[in-house]
Formats: sequence, structure tokens, C-alpha cells
Amino acid sequence: MPPPQADSPFCVVGDLHGCSALMDSLLGRLPTPDEAQLIFVGDYIDRGDDSAGVLHRLAALMEKHGDRVICLMGNHEDMLLKFLDDPTDRGPRFLRYGGLQTLASFGVGGISERSTGTELVTAQNALRSAMGPELETMLRNMPLIWQSGNMAVVHAAADPAVMMDEQDPRTLMWGHPDFGIRPRSDGIWVTHGHTIVDRITVDQGRIALDTGAYATGRLSAIHATPDGIEQFDSA
Repeated sequence: MPPPQADSPFCVVGDLHGCSALMDSLLGRLPTPDEAQLIFVGDYIDRGDDSAGVLHRLAALMEKHGDRVICLMGNHEDMLLKFLDDPTDRGPRFLRYGGLQTLASFGVGGISERSTGTELVTAQNALRSAMGPELETMLRNMPLIWQSGNMAVVHAAADPAVMMDEQDPRTLMWGHPDFGIRPRSDGIWVTHGHTIVDRITVDQGRIALDTGAYATGRLSAIHATPDGIEQFDSA
């Protein structure tokens, strides 16, 4: 398989999960978006303490740098949007996987994983109000995939038997059982987050970036150029 090779310089940042301080620390080590396009793999919210801060920081970066900053959608953003669309049915899952921390970061309290019915609707309305229409629109418009050269960036995975432009959105956000065990045959390297690894791994067409920032205190990224890949972390 040919080595990963970008058409032009770009950086990819792993799962943030509400870790705004680590985000700022890591971005200070990376080239600026004017020097290398900046791609985030998703899962900006939940689990860490400052989901609100992360989303506002991403919005500011996108406003300042335009399409030099790309924020992909992760499965946690998918859960949040489903909570906003259908809180009684989708709310329990959102809360169970870190949504309580996201609500708290936006100042929404009085809810637990056992909340049901009107409590969930009240929390939905409070979150939507606290977020404002700009952040909700940003989340709903996030793409699922980005590509340069023989490198594709997604949140979770890609089906190795399917061309990149034909992937199921659920696979890109939530994963695929064959992704970690079956190499692609088209020479595409898939850079992704979602699955926690001890350190950045570059192997058999996959580049894994999620080093579990909210639990380990280490947020990771790569800087890809036509000449190769450089690894970074916040530690």
C-alpha cells in the first residue's frame, strides 16, 4: 500500500469531548489554519466539562478562517441532535453517554439519567435556548467526510468494501465491524477518531487519533503534507 500523502498541508485533531483547555494547548503547537487546513474529527461534546466552550471555540475558528477549518460530525453530535429532535425517545441515550455534562456546561440542570417525559422536554428547550440557533445550525451542517490526496478523514470508520463516496452515514459516525480487521484495497488511508488508542497508530490504511483526552489528559493530532505525517499531542 502506498504511504499516506496529502495534496496540500492539513492537520487533523482527535476527539475533543469537552476538553477546551487541551484543545487550546494542542492548537498552540500546530500550524495555523492559514498554513495547513484544520480538520476536527467530531465528538466535541459530552464527558468532559466544557462542551459549551469547545463548540463556541470551533464556531469562532470557522467564522475567522472559513473553509480552512472543517468540523466533521461525530456520533455524540448525532445523539445531541436526535435529543433536540425527539427528547422523550432519544434523550435517555444522550444522557447516558455524557449528555449530562454537556447540559451542565450550558447551564442546564435539574435532570438525571432517570429523567423522563416532561423533564426531558424541559431540558431540550433549555439546551436549545442556551445554545442559540447559530450553534445548532453549525451542528446540523457538519459534513461526514473530508479528503485530500490518498487520505480521507471521518469520525469513526469506513466500510472497507465500499468506495469512500458511497459510505453509509451511520458507518462514518458510528463504525463498522470490518474496519479494524480488513484493509482497504483502493489505497485510501482513513484517519479517524471514535475508538480510543494508547497513542496515534498508523497501520494498514488506518490512522487512529482518539487518545481519550477526557480520561487521559492527552489530545492528539497529525500534520499531513505531501512529504509525510508528523504527530502532535497536548502533553
